[in-house]
Amino acid sequence: MMEEMNNVHQIIMAALAEDIGNGDHSSLACIDPTIQGEMRLLVKADGIIAGIDVAREVLHCVDPNIRMEQYKNDGDMVHKGDIVFTLKGSSQKMLTAERTLLNFMQRMSGIATAAHRYAEVVNGTKTTILDTRKTTPNMRIFEKYAVKVGGCQNHRFGLFDMVMLKDNHIDFAGGIEQAIDKTKAYLAANQLDLKIEIETRNLAEVKRVMEHGGVNRIMLDNFKPEQIIEALKVIDGKYETEASGNITMDNLREYAETGVDFISVGALTHHIASLDLSLKVIK
Repeated sequence: MMEEMNNVHQIIMAALAEDIGNGDHSSLACIDPTIQGEMRLLVKADGIIAGIDVAREVLHCVDPNIRMEQYKNDGDMVHKGDIVFTLKGSSQKMLTAERTLLNFMQRMSGIATAAHRYAEVVNGTKTTILDTRKTTPNMRIFEKYAVKVGGCQNHRFGLFDMVMLKDNHIDFAGGIEQAIDKTKAYLAANQLDLKIEIETRNLAEVKRVMEHGGVNRIMLDNFKPEQIIEALKVIDGKYETEASGNITMDNLREYAETGVDFISVGALTHHIASLDLSLKVIK
């Protein structure tokens, strides 16, 4: 799934340690370790499935001898009653892995499902939906992956891979012009090749950015659709544009139809419902 992300294993191991502690005493107490069984991952609500490779890694960490037979792939639309995969192996070990596996997959599938809905709303426009850094601590790798599975795109991963000059940065730096100039000097001094995005709060600030230059993208924060249309006229295609703030499913299409390049939606990762999944014994 995410071969380039070398801390996935460490995060999964930490999640297992949190859940298992000094032992899965429920399973250890009543299930003979020699008993082999079968289980299936059952879908209990319609949505987009995500996190199958994470589930496989969870199982491998608990018991590499557990075998998975996969029927669905990440990104597939699933419906209530569908079976995503079946498992064969130690009954005791499968139960030990059950909750951690479901916690990852249910949240990732919930995010992928939400992302799919957002992407569908803006279909046919030029606008791309982006996530934000509003993620669950230590779950960002999984959550941002799920956003892409659902059909939206990632904004920067963290503070290190893009410069975003938000209102607080601008105010502390002494103004828009000072924030841009200091940033460009810092990047040059440290030999960093990072894109610069700057947040604007009104049309006057957009005009100041246009007069000063030195950025790659302009964020239009808490602009109404009609204000975005005016701002886009001023920007005139010279920089990428991003709308953010108070954008919901109800007004998303209206914002996309302004012609803005990107819309960032924090709710993609911090305000979603997990997809209902269940791991059940095959009798």
